[in-house]
Amino acid sequence: MVDKQEMKAMIVSILEEMTDPSSTESATKVVEKPINKQEEATVKEATEEVLEDITQIDIRKQFLVPHPADREGYLKMKAKTPARLGLWRSGPRYKTQSMLRFRADHAAAQDAVFSYVSKDLIEEMDFIEVATKCKDKDEYVTRPDLGRQFDDENIATIQQQIKGTPQIQVIVGDGLSSAAIEANIKEILPSIKQGLKMFDLDYDEKAVLFIKHARVPAMDKIGELTKAEIVCYLIGERPGLVTAESMSAYLAYRPIVGMPEARRTVISNIHSGGTPAVEAGAYIAELVSKMLQHKKSGIDLKEVE
Repeated sequence: MVDKQEMKAMIVSILEEMTDPSSTESATKVVEKPINKQEEATVKEATEEVLEDITQIDIRKQFLVPHPADREGYLKMKAKTPARLGLWRSGPRYKTQSMLRFRADHAAAQDAVFSYVSKDLIEEMDFIEVATKCKDKDEYVTRPDLGRQFDDENIATIQQQIKGTPQIQVIVGDGLSSAAIEANIKEILPSIKQGLKMFDLDYDEKAVLFIKHARVPAMDKIGELTKAEIVCYLIGERPGLVTAESMSAYLAYRPIVGMPEARRTVISNIHSGGTPAVEAGAYIAELVSKMLQHKKSGIDLKEVE
């Protein structure tokens, strides 16, 4: 057996080794030892790896059903709709790729609603910026009534900036998708202008209003303030899981506050996967010409066509 003296000496020896400065320095050196070139290359490769952007996959061409009875028929059906067909499953659940794409598209839709059109774009397009009575996006979503009203300061800005009585007043509004405006506005405005020239019509590029926190009926107040004959309102649509970049064009002949919705003519689904902006612009110009000719819009215009 080890007696007390030997036990004491053993404990002292262990404690001395644990507190020995030389042993601490040695341990530090081991920790600080640089990794070799092979390890360094592996770490660099891992940090530089870029994952595939899952949102770039064309849903109309994606087909995950194993051993289908009629693959070609299924693909023809998918080509006609962006609906999520042929996703397949793992047990009772969607496959991981399908679920991730769903969440990514949902996040893009939320971002489109709660983000703002960049100041750089507004300045680049030389828009006249005004805002409705909504203070922020939360109020905009919960108080649609405020998104169609202007305070005295913004009314004064509109009246000062829009001179005379324009025949065609163009408005741009963020609406429920700022992404839609940023994706389409640079293409659609030149197309509208070029189309109007074919009918010997035009609009003032320096008098285009941009409305922040905009709802569709805001165009009615603009119509009353400017006395414009035609109001053309380009606004971001409510985003869905197919796209967050869809824009609509609302047109009305002499709109007034409180007028029925039936007096509006609408072109919707303006985006790269729907009606292209350039094509929509040409159609808008044609509609403006018809409205001026018949002095009608909406259902009333349909009845005379």
